Amino acid sequence: MSIEIPPRDGDGYLTDMNAWTPEIARAMADADQMELDDPKWEQILKAREYYEEHSTVPPIRKFAKYMGADKQAMFKLWLTGPMKPITKYGGLPKPTGCV
Repeated sequence: MSIEIPPRDGDGYLTDMNAWTPEIARAMADADQMELDDPKWEQILKAREYYEEHSTVPPIRKFAKYMGADKQAMFKLWLTGPMKPITKYGGLPKPTGCV
């Protein structure tokens, strides 16, 4: 079964946050050739939880503290600035400022 991915902007973020579902997140990651393993998925869900509580995407330092995770380990896991893919596949707004 193929999931139709809702419209995305030039950076791959959903243009409508309300269109997000876990299935769409996985389809987006597949389309981008990104594997969402359990640790990554946990970070995505925690970022969504943070956003629901605070109505903002946190900077990586604050998010690592919120998760009780090592910031450097998060960079190694994602092989890039972690907040961009976390928010992208989490259906959240793009992070602002330093990532």
